[in-house]
Amino acid sequence: MLSAGLPQGAVPKLERPGPLRERVYEALLELITTRALRPGQHLVESELAGHLGVSRQPVREALQRLNTEGWVDLRPAQGAFVHEPTEDEADQLLSVRTLLEAEAARLAAANSGSAGIAELEELCAQGERAVADDDVDLAVATNATFHAKVMELAGNVVLRELAAQVDRRVRWYYTPVARQRGRQSWIEHRELIAAIADRDERRATEVMKAHTEHTRQTYHQREQA
Repeated sequence: MLSAGLPQGAVPKLERPGPLRERVYEALLELITTRALRPGQHLVESELAGHLGVSRQPVREALQRLNTEGWVDLRPAQGAFVHEPTEDEADQLLSVRTLLEAEAARLAAANSGSAGIAELEELCAQGERAVADDDVDLAVATNATFHAKVMELAGNVVLRELAAQVDRRVRWYYTPVARQRGRQSWIEHRELIAAIADRDERRATEVMKAHTEHTRQTYHQREQA
């Protein structure tokens, strides 16, 4: 049942302006991304509509859109289910992420000033506190913000737009291994900040490649863990 699968307080309030179907879509996508709705979970239109306080029509439209984008599987005579990513899907996405993020790290080392580095330092401190508090949701969100900041500091608009296209899926794959990555992930972030501060493009590239590769490997090893 959906009601048993959603943590208390997980359902966002649909208070933002904009078309209702768009707000419902964003709410469901966020629930999937954070794994409040788990891979393989059956999505019942009437239950989702009740949780979100809307009619079934915008929920149906949102599920169709999510199916088109690969987040939801619509099965004949069975209904909608959260997509269960294959190992190959995860590997392909995380490999592309490595290419984008490594180039962003190089450019950030070439272009960042003291203000940008200070922002990375503060985000890193926030992430370390989240890990110490065992706040996985905050750790995942802060990790995404940290990487987005590196991408911003790179100063390449096209690269940033490409990264934004895979950001949600990166969060989706990172969430189940965030606790396992834990403090080590933020140690690697500190190493990256040091390389950027030293304007060492080669070192920043190497650190980011190793960092994203560790996440990819951890994802594939999560079942054993």
